[in-house]
Amino acid sequence: MKLFAAYQEACGVSELVLDFPPGTTVAAVCDRLINQHPELDQWRNLTRFGINFQFVQPDTPMENGDEVVLIPPVSGG
Repeated sequence: MKLFAAYQEACGVSELVLDFPPGTTVAAVCDRLINQHPELDQWRNLTRFGINFQFVQPDTPMENGDEVVLIPPVSGG
């Protein structure tokens, strides 16, 4: 899993390897991180999700070996 912006800051790393059963949704992955890092809850409804370089809906199920990306809103110049 690749993490950006607030997710990366909260976890202290840019990538994590987590195990989930096949069929787990990307939203459930996000929920697990938010449970571990409650300060991320403010980004829950604003986060975009990706699987294998494709943007997906929160209810998209994962398959074995998928790379998940969590992208909260970012700003900068």
